Amino acid sequence: MATDPRNPTDSYLSFWREYHMCTLTTPRPDGTPHVVAVGVTYDPENGLARVITNKHSRKVANVLAAGAEGARVAVCQVDKGRWATLEGVARIRTEDARVADAVARYAERYGRTPTPNPDRVVIEIALTRAMGRA
Repeated sequence: MATDPRNPTDSYLSFWREYHMCTLTTPRPDGTPHVVAVGVTYDPENGLARVITNKHSRKVANVLAAGAEGARVAVCQVDKGRWATLEGVARIRTEDARVADAVARYAERYGRTPTPNPDRVVIEIALTRAMGRA
């Protein structure tokens, strides 16, 4: 069922606040999907989802290969019969304040602060679609 990514139902937002590992799907340069397990935070107020990662990862390379317009990506989480997917355009953010904000959001959702990493970046996804059954 489709929902507005900036105005989710209470149950949809609540599901995204629970501890769940997710998948991130990015397009490889040849167009095939690259799917990996990640932690995701959802920020409907700003219409964003965020993934913190190492700047040398394949997922970052895939987003960068898409060029300045960004890469079309999806993040998804599943728990038994509940599921939620967020889709949008991903860009890599390296600004210290954006990385720190993303780390703080990750720590809040997942209950632990990641160890410092000078190579950490944020995959910031400008949301265009949300769907699921939560």
